[in-house]
Order: sequence, then C-alpha cells, then structure tokens
Amino acid sequence: MSAATSLPPSLNDIVFHVLDPLEAVERDIFLTRAEAWYPDLLDGLTTLYGDAGEEEALNLLALAARAYAERDYELRRLDLARTLDPAWVQHPGRVGYAAYTERFAGTLRGVEDRIDYLRELGVTYLHLMPLLTPRPGDSDGGYAVADYRTVRPDLGTMDDLEHLAGELRAEGISLVVDLVLNHVAAEHEWAERARAGEQRYRDYFLIFPDRTEPDAYERTLPEVFPDFAPGNFTWDDGVGGWVWTTFNSFQWDLNWRNPHVMAEFAGIVLNLANRGVEVLRLDAIAFTIKRKGTDCQGQPEVHAITEVLRALTRIACPAVDLKAEAIVAPTELLQYLGQGKYTGKVSDLAYHNSLMVQIWSMLAARDTTLAVEALQNLPVEPSTATWITYLRCHDDIGWAIDDDDAAAVGLGGYDHRSFLSDWYSGEYPTSDAAGLVFQHNPATGDRRIAGTAASLIGIEAATEAWEGVTDETPEHKAEALWTWREERIHSLRMAHAIVYGWGGIPVLWSGDELAQPNDPNWDTEPGHEADSRWAGRPRLDEGRLANRRDRSTVEGRVFTDLAHMAQVRAGLPQLDAAVRTQVQDVDDPGVLVTYRDHPRGSFVGVYNVTPQWRSVAADQLARLGVMGATDVLTDTVPFGSTTLDGAGDGRVPVPPYAAWWLVRPTD
Repeated sequence: MSAATSLPPSLNDIVFHVLDPLEAVERDIFLTRAEAWYPDLLDGLTTLYGDAGEEEALNLLALAARAYAERDYELRRLDLARTLDPAWVQHPGRVGYAAYTERFAGTLRGVEDRIDYLRELGVTYLHLMPLLTPRPGDSDGGYAVADYRTVRPDLGTMDDLEHLAGELRAEGISLVVDLVLNHVAAEHEWAERARAGEQRYRDYFLIFPDRTEPDAYERTLPEVFPDFAPGNFTWDDGVGGWVWTTFNSFQWDLNWRNPHVMAEFAGIVLNLANRGVEVLRLDAIAFTIKRKGTDCQGQPEVHAITEVLRALTRIACPAVDLKAEAIVAPTELLQYLGQGKYTGKVSDLAYHNSLMVQIWSMLAARDTTLAVEALQNLPVEPSTATWITYLRCHDDIGWAIDDDDAAAVGLGGYDHRSFLSDWYSGEYPTSDAAGLVFQHNPATGDRRIAGTAASLIGIEAATEAWEGVTDETPEHKAEALWTWREERIHSLRMAHAIVYGWGGIPVLWSGDELAQPNDPNWDTEPGHEADSRWAGRPRLDEGRLANRRDRSTVEGRVFTDLAHMAQVRAGLPQLDAAVRTQVQDVDDPGVLVTYRDHPRGSFVGVYNVTPQWRSVAADQLARLGVMGATDVLTDTVPFGSTTLDGAGDGRVPVPPYAAWWLVRPTD
C-alpha cells in the first residue's frame, strides 16, 4: 500500500495494519480523502498545539482509519452519495424538526413510530435533543453529559440509536445529535479521575488553586445564567481548586489547549458517525477557547477546533455535516460558517439567530425598518455552508439587537430590547403574548424570554378568549374575539413563511406545528423548578396530534399550513441555499420584501407583519420581475397583471399578515 505523496511517510506505519484487510479500492478511497483533507487537519492542529500538531495529526489519522475500516456498508454508500453531492444539506427539500425524545415519542424506538408523522410534515432532518447519558438530577436539559458512549437508559441504548438512524435514513431523514464540546458533567469519568488526583485528567480541565486567575478572568466575563449560576468558577473540594464552570457549577469547562481533549472528542465523533448520525450540533462551540481580557467567546482558535473536526469527518465519514451552535451577536455570526482562512473549512450549518430575533421584533413593533437594516448589514455567507432558520428553538430568546443597527433607524438598542422583553412577557399594555422571563440580569437589564410559538404570538390568549364565547356573548364581542384568533393564526403562518422562504434549513420546534401553548406544569418536574425554558418544551399533545388534519381546529390549520409549505418549498429550486436572500429596502414599513435571484427564475417573498392592510410599490415588484407572478403558496395570482396599470395607483395592496411567495419561472 502506498500513501499519496503529500501525506507524511510515517502514515503507512500507522494505518497499514488497519487498512490492509480492505480491498485495494477501499484503501485508495481513504488515502485519497486523507490526501485532500490532511492540510486542513494539520492547519487546525498546529494552530491549536504548535509543533505538536503534526504528531497529533498522525494520531487522528489513525483513529480515522479505524473508524473507516469499521464503517457499515450502507454508511459508506451514503458517504459516496454525499461526496458526489456535497451541497446535499442546502437543497430546498430539507425541512427540520427538533424535539426532546421523551417529550416527542417517549423512547428512541417510539420515535420510529412517529416517522410517518414526520414525513407528513415534510421533515427530512430530525434533531433529537441531548440523548447521551447525563448526570443524575438537574443536567441543564441534558447538556451536562456524564458519558458520551451511552444513551440515557430511559430512552434506549446505543443499538437503539443506530437502529433509529437506519430507519430514518431509509425514509430520507437525517439524524442530528448534540455534541457538547465546551464542558462535561462534574460526574463524568474525566472529572472523577481528576478528583482522584490523576494529573492527566486534571489537565483536561481549567483548575486554579486560588482566586487570583479566576478574578482576573471575571473582569471581562459575562454571566450566562446570573439567576442560578452566578460567576464562572466553582470551588471543588475533590480537586482542591476553582474549576471553570461557565454554565453551571456541575458543568466543568474543558481545556481545549490540551491535545488529549481533542483526541477524546475525535473518537466520540467517529463513534457517533458510525452509529448513523448525519449531523453533529457543536454545542457551545463559541466558549471553547479562553483568553484573558476577553469575554472568552469566539476566540480565533475556536474555528481551528471546527476545522479539525470537519477534516476528520471528511476523511473517515464524509456523510457527516457539522452545525455550529453559536448564538452570538449579528456581527460575529458569519465566522461560524467560515470567513477568511476558514472559508469552506468549518461548519456546514449555523443558526440564523439574527433572523429569528428580527421576526419577533417585526411582529411586536409591526414595523420592518430595524429588521431590514440588520439583515442587510450581515456579511455574505460562503456558498459552502448555509443557515438553520427557525422561529424559535428549545432555548430562550435573547434579544440580539445590535446598538448600531438600532441607532441607524432612530431607535435605542437598550430601549428596544426592553420593549421586546415587555411585549413577549405580556407586560406591555397591548400585548397578548404569554412568554416567561428567563434570567433577568438587573445589572444589564437583560431579560430573555421563553415560551412556545403559539403562546408568544398570542394564539394561546386569543384561543382561550374564543373558547369562552357562549350563546349569551354579544355578537359584536364574539366577532371581535373570532377576528383576534384569526389574526394570530395568520401571523404565525406568515412568520413561518419567512422562515421557510429564506433558504437554508427551516427547523420546527416540537409542538409548534400543532400550536401547542406553554406547558402550565413546567415547574412541577424535579430539576425544572427554576428553569422557565421548560414552559416552551411541552410534551407532544396526542389530542392535538389526532386533530392535525382537521382544519376546523387551530392545530389542524397550523399543521396543514406547514405541511403544505414544506411540499411547495421542496419543489422550488429558487429556495436552494446556494442562492442568497436579498432583503429589499423599506417601502411600506409594514411589509418585508425579500428577493432570490435564481437561474431558473426569481423568487420574491412579500410579508405583511401587521394586522392592517398595507401595500407594496408595483414598480418594485416589476423591477424584481414578479408583476403578475403566481403566489405558489396559494397557487393564485394575488394582484394585477404584468403591467403597472393593473395596480391602479401604483401600489399593490397586501392583506393583513399576508405571506406571498411570488415565483416567475424562466421559459
């Protein structure tokens, strides 16, 4: 066996005995991939570990060779398919769904029984929230992992996970699993061995004998959970020192300057890949590298970690994509998809947090001006990666409103963030939202908000009011309550249409497709009492699920609207993520207009974010090439003709909370 010339000569000695039993063509496939991706692997490792990087690269190549040799035939076929179609994740047929396994289906085997349900929604990407074995008790929703090699016993086993991945794959659904990188549970074997005095494992963590260094770091560190986990360090008697604990006292931050930590996670990644996991969500990736005098988020070496993991998977298991969980300021977001030297070399996916925040901002303010300013200012994302778009996720909503964007449109950033917190917690006088405040920080005024989409958008309040209507209710009041509920349903459809019409992968949070309200008993489960985020994580309602096709119910309206939206989306090449969404300048501040210029025809999204009739300039639609075009969501032409005369006064009226996907295909 001969390795490609650009690979280290010593590679033969390391992988010969591993790859020798394989057919010659299989050996050549591995070596060809290794040759292509070794430069990135080495670059990331030398950035992190200096001269030791080359030795670490050989170690990781040996791990990759073993994983490749053990990889299932079906997964190798998938590797080939994804190599031939590297932009598979950017196709418009990709629609996502995210859930806690136990709240969605009980167990991993139970998820298999829900596959048909997911297919009804058009789902091709399933993100199951942390399912690897966590610490007992409060585990921050599973993000305090005690064992990366086993599954939570109440959910099943690793064999169940592998079986589920195969069943999903047969239905065209990619399995997504969390990989918690920044920290482990205080009960993890590595932490226990550190307490036992093993220096190797003490070096896996950031441990200080006194407060000198922690106090120096704290001067510039924010608090993630100021209510129940103030500060960033915790004293531990077992190790006799202050342990870095960014999130909770029971989550010990790892020392990614230590190459042994990288090797451990390389093995974990390859194991999950060989179980059939297709996307790994790199949890808390922004926090992994620490530097004094900074907020220790998004340091340059963070991207070297991702570069290494991406190169490793491209060599051993190229069917796997990486997703950066980086909920950061808008100006910092693009680097997680790759900028500068990391363009095309880091994550394949990242959360479009800015879009999510701006949708909620538009709905509350009934104005698109700030959103247009903020979204137009985002740098262009690389063609090699794309967004996860979403209306909300399992977490709270933090109001990532940039002060400069706010000032540019005559707003105060602090004041607007306060307004949004007031609005979505229901404290603002005219708000019908029913969100819960999560982590109020009096020092900064920061108040994040938790809740389901239906509760935040006002469906919960409007439905409760409508259900209180009786035969004795005055007709005018009943009509007003019916109109209120209808407006809320239409506003949710419009918000989802923005998410689905943006490009990238739209992801639904479990229960939102059935308009489920907040869980009223969120604080009755042990470990949830102080964490209001659980209000927005209700168990899937079987009664609502049974009504999902009944459009006389709210859940039926929402579910069928989303299923239809996914079906339409899948047939639109204009929504391939390779095309960028361009936000148009403000015309009517109540209407958001987006444009996607595709070789097979233009796509224009028109979204009225208000409960009033608004309008859009006919000449703008003409300039974008969609006068007289079909709204593919309703299969109708919503206005005029191909001439400006069809619009009368030169304005095209847009109904309350309308969502138009205007498409004029090329001949």
